[in-house]
Amino acid sequence: MSIKSDKWMCRMAQEHGMIEPFEPGQVRESADGQRLISYGTSSYGYDVRCANEFKVFTNVHSVVVDPKNFDENSFVNMQSDVCVIPPNSFALARTVEYFRIPRNILTVCLGKSTYARCGIIVNVTPLEPEWEGHVTLEFSNTTPLPAKIYANEGVAQMLFFESDEVCATSYKDRGGKYQGQTGVTLPKT
Repeated sequence: MSIKSDKWMCRMAQEHGMIEPFEPGQVRESADGQRLISYGTSSYGYDVRCANEFKVFTNVHSVVVDPKNFDENSFVNMQSDVCVIPPNSFALARTVEYFRIPRNILTVCLGKSTYARCGIIVNVTPLEPEWEGHVTLEFSNTTPLPAKIYANEGVAQMLFFESDEVCATSYKDRGGKYQGQTGVTLPKT
């Protein structure tokens, strides 16, 4: 198994629509010159952006968090260029980018150091072979203070690993429950 390079990512995005929209370089500032948390292609990864749709966790109903029976009322929906996550809480968002993962590729996501150094952890499960959709991102604020997430800026890096053998059964073959997801997707059973 080997990690894939910037040249491979560019080719796969252009020829196969693996990442849409795709940024072939690193973007570090806006059109008007303001600093951004970088996004786009790096040597061996792709830094994704967070869209401006958020679901911020709240426990106003004092419910138990149950992944088999998740109460959608546990979130406050918002659309904004900035999301403030309450202390010791979390929010869900999605990537701006839509992914189409090839059958011989496994994609792993790691949070960007800019957020990690502020106590904000980004969690995403691996993108399995032939999965496609917007990636739902989970941001955990581990601090005792409110924490900001910036929409349309870099939040996490995707790493693409090519297997030495094509899998017998892909996510698409299994009819995975998150296949083709758009928007911020809550837990499904």
